[in-house]
Amino acid sequence: MAGAARGAEGGTPDIGELLGRELSTAVVMFHEAVAARRGLTATENKALDLLTRRGPVTSGELARGLGLTPGAVTGLVDRLARAGYARRVADAADRRKMLVLADAERLERELRPAFAPLSEAVEDLTRRYTPEQLEAIGDFLAGVTQILRDQTTRLTGDG
Repeated sequence: MAGAARGAEGGTPDIGELLGRELSTAVVMFHEAVAARRGLTATENKALDLLTRRGPVTSGELARGLGLTPGAVTGLVDRLARAGYARRVADAADRRKMLVLADAERLERELRPAFAPLSEAVEDLTRRYTPEQLEAIGDFLAGVTQILRDQTTRLTGDG
């Protein structure tokens, strides 16, 4: 990668630099582009992703999942509801509790053109590696993901 910091040996890229800057920037910019095509922010887009993966959740659960305040999530859900991407529904088990539900069919229909080529490209990339290498890569990425979650919690003061 052009401009990536080099490790102590001078020949290989520093993995922290690649993950901390290059990869994270690429991921953020991809999600910004996906969201912008639909008139959303990246945070609104990630909220919808969380809703489709976890099913209906309370606003508080959504706030924790996104690392936002409950007040910020109230506005976010209002915007998603106005745009027709989500709605509030009463919890069948506890009618006092409201859940946020995404329009999963609409999201699948709209997101397929953005994510299908990405999935295909990643599948092509994985063919370069052995099952053992993929297991190590998966373990590493799971670890980095947890580190990012922990650091987000640290920065947002929730930990």
